[in-house]
Amino acid sequence: VQLQASGGGLVQAGGSLRLSCAASGRTYSNYAMGWFRQAPGKEREFVAAINWRGGRTYYADFAKGRFTISRDNAKPTVYLQMNSLEPEDTALYYCAADNAVSMHTMTFRPAYNYWGQGTQVTVSS
Repeated sequence: VQLQASGGGLVQAGGSLRLSCAASGRTYSNYAMGWFRQAPGKEREFVAAINWRGGRTYYADFAKGRFTISRDNAKPTVYLQMNSLEPEDTALYYCAADNAVSMHTMTFRPAYNYWGQGTQVTVSS
């Protein structure tokens, strides 16, 4: 499956952005989807994930209450709505997919074999 992330940009603290990740290739609807981010000099970290039916979502502690992941299997696209952004959210955001991810591994980067190219999010103070 091929993934194309978009929607990043420059926003002031307190603002919002909506990231999109368009999928193509294999049967997308069977794939769990995740968002990860990587700031300069830091490890790539988990942000949010959603199972293939869309009924189960997972969030990193820093994302809870501010970010919302959703998907539209008809498009097929996964979204990350980010509100109340902080300068600490500045990073390159990646979407990821895999059809072998379980509920126990949804938050683990190595569980995903398909990755998009990343979209830059910059939050100014």
